[in-house]
Amino acid sequence: MNESPRATVLVGRDCVLDLTRPRMMAILNVTPDSFSDGGDYIEISAAIERGLEMAEQGAAILDVGGESTRPGAPVVSAEVELERVIPVIEGLRRHTSIPLSIDTHKATVAGAALAAGANFVNDISGLSFDSRMAAVAAAAGAGLFLMHTRGTPQQMQKDTDYQDLLIEVLQYLQGSISRARSAGISTERLAVDPGIGFAKNVAGNLLLLKHLTALHQLGCPILLGTSRKSFIGKILHQDDPRRRLYGTLATIALGVAQGVQLFRVHDVRPACEAALVAWAIREQQFPLLP
Repeated sequence: MNESPRATVLVGRDCVLDLTRPRMMAILNVTPDSFSDGGDYIEISAAIERGLEMAEQGAAILDVGGESTRPGAPVVSAEVELERVIPVIEGLRRHTSIPLSIDTHKATVAGAALAAGANFVNDISGLSFDSRMAAVAAAAGAGLFLMHTRGTPQQMQKDTDYQDLLIEVLQYLQGSISRARSAGISTERLAVDPGIGFAKNVAGNLLLLKHLTALHQLGCPILLGTSRKSFIGKILHQDDPRRRLYGTLATIALGVAQGVQLFRVHDVRPACEAALVAWAIREQQFPLLP
């Protein structure tokens, strides 16, 4: 099969991620209401300990979030978000050099997190919610994860009908890339995320997962976030997000087969192992586990 060359690195503020094999972005929610682990790491010390544990398990990047973006989640002020994430980022940075990402769509929060030691911004809106975000990321030399969504978390699941979902996702992400490039952010600092579960129903999620290779035409690494999500629960008739691991691992393996390089996950060690086996099959190589 002839394929166009893929990016082998993703550049962040003062760091470079090696993407020659699949990498895990570990989810560290310091929120009381995230759909799967809300409240588990609301204490600063618990969050730092969990982050270091996931780094030890093989995470390549830690994604710290202070506002739930599950469907219907309430809006959180920038002040509250900052109170949650900044002490955790500062604490992690004192203990580890692992790249850190701030999961926010607010430029104020992103700027403070980058100043505190974060290397990347993970913006669920793909630079569409806050017009200042691209400039803040550019000024800090940060890497950007750009995701597709339609509407805020409070509204997104009320609008899941598309004339052509795949085309709309591609056009939206191309627009996000263009906004980033216009702000002076180089392509090597950008990755794209189709936004599984964000303004998509089960059929839409499955369609995107079947056609992930189409995203390679955007010229950026792909980040895929399926971990424990509700579409897996609906397929498996499993209401408890913590019992959706095996379904999650299936999506990771299929993502690797389609050239996805980054995966946003809760369960780091199982995800690493599933991805590396799938990658060894795809590439006919036999890497050691990290």
